[in-house]
Amino acid sequence: MVIHNLKYLKEKRRELRNNLTPAEATMWRYLQNSKLDGRKFRRQHSVGNYILDFYCPSEKLAIEVDGSSHDDYSAEIYDKERTDFLESKGIRMIRFDNIDVFESEELVCEAIRSHFKNK
Repeated sequence: MVIHNLKYLKEKRRELRNNLTPAEATMWRYLQNSKLDGRKFRRQHSVGNYILDFYCPSEKLAIEVDGSSHDDYSAEIYDKERTDFLESKGIRMIRFDNIDVFESEELVCEAIRSHFKNK
């Protein structure tokens, strides 16, 4: 059963890739072209009905960059449902606040590295 990059989400993924938030654009500069320990990351990759900010297939690692929109209760419920679904598929999820992405590049990169299975 195919769960990655479902066709009906293709246009939405493209739209999101072309309109990254400032924090997502900054994170992408850390990750693109296999800059982080040679790991390949994809932007706006979908798994099931969920579109992930960044995904590393070799590590089965998803990265989300969250702003203030994730601070309300309904967003917390959605995030938990998504995380539970991803974990059921063997995908680990880590989250960073926008401010951390802007102000702590080395700490963010080190936190990502600490989640690599194959170091």
